[in-house]
Amino acid sequence: MLKGIDPRLNADVLYVLRAMGHGDALVISDTNFPADSVAQATVHGDLLRMENLTAADAIAAVLSVMPLDTFVDDFAMRMEVVDAPNKIPDVQNEVQAAVNTAEGAERLLLGVERFAFYDLARKSYAVIQTGERRFYGCFILRKGVIGPDA
Repeated sequence: MLKGIDPRLNADVLYVLRAMGHGDALVISDTNFPADSVAQATVHGDLLRMENLTAADAIAAVLSVMPLDTFVDDFAMRMEVVDAPNKIPDVQNEVQAAVNTAEGAERLLLGVERFAFYDLARKSYAVIQTGERRFYGCFILRKGVIGPDA
């Protein structure tokens, strides 16, 4: 246990978050996402797990130590619902709230079509699979920077 570090963040996740650089992308997935096969194509190459958490809890923990990119529109993305891209399921509303809390302002998640999401995920730095069992609990976060005064 470490002081000031969210206990939901395990050593493997902390290692990857620290290793990532500005602009690198992190996938946070639900239990149905093809996380292992996608993770093999990423920079890190191995699947990370936060299995006892919902997507929103995992993202809140990650955002307690990782800033989001403020220079791009795709700072945080959600997988769109098939045939209903504007529908926002409860799991995505919960993640939106976690992002808003971390950012201190409302910054809307960018919707990405399912297969385009898979393609982006394979190009990411790493994949974290959560215990989220609700459909469309898949997200991509882009790492930002911490300024010299922080």
